[in-house]
Amino acid sequence: MDFAVIGIGRFGSSVVRTLYDMGHRVQAMDKDEDALRQVAEHCTNMIQIDSTDQEALRAVGITNFDVVVVAIGTGIQESILTTLILKQLGVKKVVSKAINELQGRVLEKVGADLVIYPEREMGERVARVLASAHVMDQFALSPDYLVEEVRLGPKIEGRTLGDLDLRRKYEISVLLIKRDNQIHVSPLPETELKSEDVLVVFGKKEQLSRLESVL
Repeated sequence: MDFAVIGIGRFGSSVVRTLYDMGHRVQAMDKDEDALRQVAEHCTNMIQIDSTDQEALRAVGITNFDVVVVAIGTGIQESILTTLILKQLGVKKVVSKAINELQGRVLEKVGADLVIYPEREMGERVARVLASAHVMDQFALSPDYLVEEVRLGPKIEGRTLGDLDLRRKYEISVLLIKRDNQIHVSPLPETELKSEDVLVVFGKKEQLSRLESVL
């Protein structure tokens, strides 16, 4: 896919590097030349630009990208105006970073297809991992749904996925099991579990929080 990332701060540069390492074509864009130099070897192309200049965005063919990420870290007004201009130009999908709920609501109103809150989501992720004896990692697929890595405790030894019945009791799906450096995808209900197995599970936040008492 073709991505453009506007705003090459800590968050934007991480997005650029990750997408590029995944094999996508990524254009880094920022008005600061020094910021662009930081990702010079980790992007397909880079352009120094004022993202609030509609004609400048049009001239670089911004509508040709599958997704444009507005990752501007400072300057709420600049972030909102950039998002508005991108949608007015006809960009297919605009993903905009917000630092608070108010900015997020405004970004949605001016047309952002997806608003993300990286600081808040990272804080929730760290808190969940720290507060749980079993959660090893997690990431959000939406405001309500998570994918988590959870390590099983000794009381699960010898039981099966069918015994736990997570789908019926908690509406939680087990995507795979990690055991002894091996990955078992779409495990069957009769799969016998072992202490220290790692389950990768998917479900709603409130349901996943109930797993602590089960594991």
